Amino acid sequence: MLVTAMCLSGGAAVFAEEAQSTAVTTSTASALLFSDVSDGFWAEKHIYKLAAEGIILGDAGKFRPSDSVTQQEAITMAVRFMNLESKLGSGSGAPEEMKVNAYFKPYLELALSEKLIDKTEELSTTGASESWGAKTATREWVAKLLVRALGQEDKAKSAGSAATGFADHTSISPAARGYVNVAVQLELTKGVEGNRFDPLGKVTRAQLATFLSRGSEYVTPGYSNVYEGIVTELTDSKLTLFTNGQLKSFALDNRSVYFTKDSEAKSSRTAIQLYTKVLVVDKIGSAAYVEVRDASQQLEKTEGTLLKKLSDNRLLMLVNNNSIEYTYDSSTSFLDQNGNAISVDSLTEDSTIIVQRETFTSAKKPVIIQVKSGVVNKSGTGTVDLVNVSDKTIRIKDDATGAIETYNYDDTSILIYQNQLLGGAAELQAGAAVTYTVKNSVFTRLEVTKAMERIVKGTLLSVEGSTLLSFTNSAGKAEIKALAAKPVVVINGIADATLGDLIADVKGGDQVELTISPDEQVTKIIVTGRQTELLTDLSVVNYEPKYKALMVVDSANKVHAFTVDDKTKAEYNSTTPTLTGVESLLTKGRKINVTHIGDRVLEIQVFYKYEGTYVSTDTAAKKVSILLPSGKTVAIPYQGTAPSIELYGKTSATIADLKAGDPVTAILSANQDTLQTLAIKKTVQFEISSVNTSNSRIQASSNGVTDNFYVDKATLLNDAGAAITVSSLQAGQTVNVTFSGRTAASLQVVKLTLGKVTAVDASSVTVKSFSGTPEVHSIANGVKVIRGTSVTSGTATLTTSDHVELRKDVDGTLLIKVLNSLERKFQRYDSINNDILVYRSTIQDDNYRFAVTSNLYIHQGDTTLTVQSLKDNDKIVLYFSGDKLVEVEKQ
Repeated sequence: MLVTAMCLSGGAAVFAEEAQSTAVTTSTASALLFSDVSDGFWAEKHIYKLAAEGIILGDAGKFRPSDSVTQQEAITMAVRFMNLESKLGSGSGAPEEMKVNAYFKPYLELALSEKLIDKTEELSTTGASESWGAKTATREWVAKLLVRALGQEDKAKSAGSAATGFADHTSISPAARGYVNVAVQLELTKGVEGNRFDPLGKVTRAQLATFLSRGSEYVTPGYSNVYEGIVTELTDSKLTLFTNGQLKSFALDNRSVYFTKDSEAKSSRTAIQLYTKVLVVDKIGSAAYVEVRDASQQLEKTEGTLLKKLSDNRLLMLVNNNSIEYTYDSSTSFLDQNGNAISVDSLTEDSTIIVQRETFTSAKKPVIIQVKSGVVNKSGTGTVDLVNVSDKTIRIKDDATGAIETYNYDDTSILIYQNQLLGGAAELQAGAAVTYTVKNSVFTRLEVTKAMERIVKGTLLSVEGSTLLSFTNSAGKAEIKALAAKPVVVINGIADATLGDLIADVKGGDQVELTISPDEQVTKIIVTGRQTELLTDLSVVNYEPKYKALMVVDSANKVHAFTVDDKTKAEYNSTTPTLTGVESLLTKGRKINVTHIGDRVLEIQVFYKYEGTYVSTDTAAKKVSILLPSGKTVAIPYQGTAPSIELYGKTSATIADLKAGDPVTAILSANQDTLQTLAIKKTVQFEISSVNTSNSRIQASSNGVTDNFYVDKATLLNDAGAAITVSSLQAGQTVNVTFSGRTAASLQVVKLTLGKVTAVDASSVTVKSFSGTPEVHSIANGVKVIRGTSVTSGTATLTTSDHVELRKDVDGTLLIKVLNSLERKFQRYDSINNDILVYRSTIQDDNYRFAVTSNLYIHQGDTTLTVQSLKDNDKIVLYFSGDKLVEVEKQ
């Protein structure tokens, strides 16, 4: 009986709506107290705490957390929790009619005198032949006992007439309802599933012990081995607190366990920081249980200028134009501006100093004195740790001391690599070995002593095949570098760019950012700017193939002379344009556009189409008028009874399908003199069903209609506007496709934002996205809210509890789709099939398995979780965009 009474241990709150798992396994953790309570068990925090306080003990190393608690065990635990054992008598005053085992009689006697229980109440619910002590403690009975133990009975009596709010309110005894209400107010209960309290339900040992542990927030029992104070010393083996006006030290070893106030999960020693508030339960000089009560350091900071170092450990500082003395001692830490330990002798006058003083004693002793900015003059060797171009600082790890130090550089700083001046600090890379000299805290010289990867900016002069590249660097000096075997080429707007896409020219080649390896090979080329010029509406005067000389005249009758070369690109009405092919078209009077650098032609576009907006059709004169982007209107003649019209989604389009302002492309005949086809531009939003990368064909649906089309001639962009390839497209993506007639001319992935609505007003909707960033979306161009099959204009139906997917329609309308949700209890994660399984709502429920995708957002509040962290019986809400699971929120 003694062992039975003492083996109670901690658990979730008596009424807490948490999974009460009985599958408890043995852990091999060094600090394991009970073999049937595993490391990570949901109630371990409270088990450790009460065991360290001496309130609970074990039974042959076991705890039996799921066993029911009897009434005699419960009053025994309540007396111990209240620290009243010193008042225990012989038990001779315990009423004989309240049958308890002999061991519990002193506890019964004391519980009655302390009014934890009432004799009349207890006997009224106990049969003549029934043992009062052996009765199983019910949920409402324990509520009454422990609310009294917390000294909250007056509140319970006042709350007795108030509704509990539980669905089974009428099943709760009238005399217990006030106690239940107080338990709810103290946030110790949320009931059980179905918003029930289950007043006659059993209470487990784990539940009762945790109720007591959490109840300690409302009382101060005054245990002799529990200390709360400020950490003044912390090592791997020792913790010292300033508590009750004096210092108290505790040993730390493998039996010490660490927790924080606001978490049930076990933590580690790293959670403890100097000068924070901590609770320690002492067990023979060792810290058996350590809990961080307030993680903020109990320090105040004062910043000033060091005037002078005085005798007797004093510093004279100027603070807000006042001279103030600070006295330090041997325990005061001195740090430089990088956080490295220094001696007090290293402090220099006129340096800016921050003094941090403790606030938990009347002495307010300086505990940390740190240099914020001081004058440094030194030379040394080290390794570049970080280069911050915006702040003009370089962080170095010094070889001699191992310290991380940060100094400024300026325009006078000399930066050298292989006997050449670097183009700037941006060329330095982390890990570069250097020698350096610092004067007045600024680098005067820094030389890279070991080969490194670096980034160089310049202008391309030439690219010789696939072997050599020449450029002028930022200092204007020409350099030649070898090319790596397969250098990466990045050009905005060109997917999978190659060396052939680069423009190299002595008069204005591409502005580039080159990554150069330690062996001086160019491994990456990023084009950051181009200096080409485009001339449009030109007429060929003459082209001489032998000399590749091209003479043209522009619309202002100004003559231009150019030279064509083997690198000149061609564009004309052909799927496979070549330079030879374009040369045959350069006859007198031919309309062309030319992209050039100086007199060098980079690209020739033989004019075969007009891009603009439709104005009108003169059927009598047989001319179609188009307004060009330049503001000029052209009238293009057509042959036959009507022009040929192409419009996506309509097989036999006519002039009637055109309206003024429609964007169009006018395809001209081979002689550039008549209209061949008038293609109307139309943008349609699709959801991709499948992608055939081998032939660049996409199957997609829009408004319930599925279509197949090719994108081999289309410009492909991601949602940020960067060029992509067909292989980057995926089923499920939403895309805007612009058709020129029936041909896809461009495709852009539509940005989707998933998150929770946080604010709605007349001009915008604010959503907290899965990344945690608030996004404000304007509704100036209109808004539609899609909730199931219902579509409404405006935001009247939108609430701040809605989880949504946002995107813009082709006309700029903001489309807000409210995600469908499903509340379930997590069962397990199927790692083989990558599925989440939940408990069925009914035996007929077949909707219990959901695929886990790479971008599934799993979280609890603002904390992102892994699917592996979810546990059996966790309450979760699943959110779906269509049939796809996009969010799992742990409650």
